[in-house]
Amino acid sequence: MPDMATTGITLAELAARVGATLEGDGSVVVRCIGTLENAGPDAVAFLTSPRFRPLLAGTRAAAVIVTPADREATSLPRLVGANPYAVYAKVAAILHVQPPGAGGIDPTARVHVDARVDPSATIGPFAVIGARAIVGAHTVIGAGATLGEDVEIGADGRLYPRVTIYPGCTIGVRSIVHAGAVIGADGFGMAEEGGRWLKIPQVGRVVIGADCEIGANTTIDRGAIDDTVIEDDVKLDNQIQIGHNCVIGAHTAIAGCVGIAGSTRIGRHCRIGGAAMISGHLEIPDHTTVSGGTTIHSTVREAGIWTSVVPAMLHAQWRRVMSQLRRIPDLTDRVSALERAQRERSDRDPG
Repeated sequence: MPDMATTGITLAELAARVGATLEGDGSVVVRCIGTLENAGPDAVAFLTSPRFRPLLAGTRAAAVIVTPADREATSLPRLVGANPYAVYAKVAAILHVQPPGAGGIDPTARVHVDARVDPSATIGPFAVIGARAIVGAHTVIGAGATLGEDVEIGADGRLYPRVTIYPGCTIGVRSIVHAGAVIGADGFGMAEEGGRWLKIPQVGRVVIGADCEIGANTTIDRGAIDDTVIEDDVKLDNQIQIGHNCVIGAHTAIAGCVGIAGSTRIGRHCRIGGAAMISGHLEIPDHTTVSGGTTIHSTVREAGIWTSVVPAMLHAQWRRVMSQLRRIPDLTDRVSALERAQRERSDRDPG
């Protein structure tokens, strides 16, 4: 497939392919995506927030992506859509195509004789493919990646360099795993006896669905008995830790540095902000948003936006606020005592 960033494409063809409304000259050819500030004359820029509207006047872009409300804000050719960020995503995917793998197995790779690698797949330098592993059609396995025994990677997937997939784990079609991710390491299962820790064998797998993306250096632990499950179209950012036996529902997105303890079930269409910490053995319902830095200690009973972090403030002000917060239990007790005393007086003297 040619790289559209080099060959270019007309706005009329772009509009048809992404489902946007074209206004202006459809014969204009664009080759790349750019910002309103820095786009060149061969780029299409995008306006997703009203606060950037003043930049329209000075942009050098050949065309812009806008909402219906902003269609009259510029005379440039434009692609109009109710969700301009989604239009931008589709346009970017067309203009900046990920090059396909060349196909074949690098001479330095180690592929077990019992592995099944589709002839159209690409196995990079020094990759290791274990016994009975399956690599689907057109999938690319990057340099130094390791697939353990009985691993299965679906068609059209991509594993970037140094990804490690432990034995028995599966990844669905069209899924992407970025460099350094570890899928299927042992969960943190320990039993204490006599002041020492006994390791509990982790015999489950990690099962990842179709169209998922796993960020760089993210780790997903295998289940203790049942599997850890990442459903279809889940998007995980970099440096996320997911404990054993977790289930992450389809279409959920989780930002970087989130920690999720074992046996947690997160619903579908959830959004988890960066650095949120989620304790184990709890549930979060569908369509829940957890703000960045929030800590969830118990099951969330109601979908909505959940926030627990204290906003940043000057240190002296923070110390004062924290001091006042520490006094709340004592103040609550004093108010309760005053209310009891008032009720007792009212009972003695109802008039």
